[in-house]
Amino acid sequence: MLHSIFLTILVAAAPADVEAVNPQEAQARLAQELKTGSLIVSRGDCLAVKMYSASAYTHVASVVVCEAEIYVYDATGGAGVRKQLLCDYLAGQDDNSLHPFHLSRPLSPEQSRKFEEHLECQMGRPYAISHHLTGNRAEGLHCSEYATDALIAAGLMRAKQPSRVSPATLVEGILKDNLYAQATTLQLIPDPPKRPDSDSWCTQIWFDTKQCTRACYLQLRAWFCCK
Repeated sequence: MLHSIFLTILVAAAPADVEAVNPQEAQARLAQELKTGSLIVSRGDCLAVKMYSASAYTHVASVVVCEAEIYVYDATGGAGVRKQLLCDYLAGQDDNSLHPFHLSRPLSPEQSRKFEEHLECQMGRPYAISHHLTGNRAEGLHCSEYATDALIAAGLMRAKQPSRVSPATLVEGILKDNLYAQATTLQLIPDPPKRPDSDSWCTQIWFDTKQCTRACYLQLRAWFCCK
């Protein structure tokens, strides 16, 4: 059983079109493509989501374009439901793979309004995932539940239990119904940290130790806290 789960994850982790970019290049690329209603599905390191959904997809965010600014809405551990500029969202993605999905047909003005209104009205709610197992609604939201509810509000899809929708099943549904098309996957390559100017052996060792410790902390946090 575990072998088949990991095999599914590995297959899902190998998209056909992948482009390695830094956060600045990703922003320039996405700024030309994203529209209100676009989704950004990411592949991170959260083991809980990977094991439960048998998929490499671990997170989903919704996009709203307003007056030349691109906003990204999502629900995540620690922050809860939040709204960020695209540049800030990308800065927090580390080395994740981003899978942009664009609507097959643009939203009408009315659909765009309902989509954005729903995303906005959920601001401030906490993050929660345990109710994914029961299907019951809770005070908190998880990322794919949040995105699914916004799509339902815009009249794009239906779901009996939005709280049980995972990033993987959301992707499956929007592609099956031809609502969305997947664009080129962007593999983020973070900018390397700037090394200290000093040539001191002690300074260099201290810098390397800090970077190693930070990398280990971030990896463990991603695996077990899904942050």
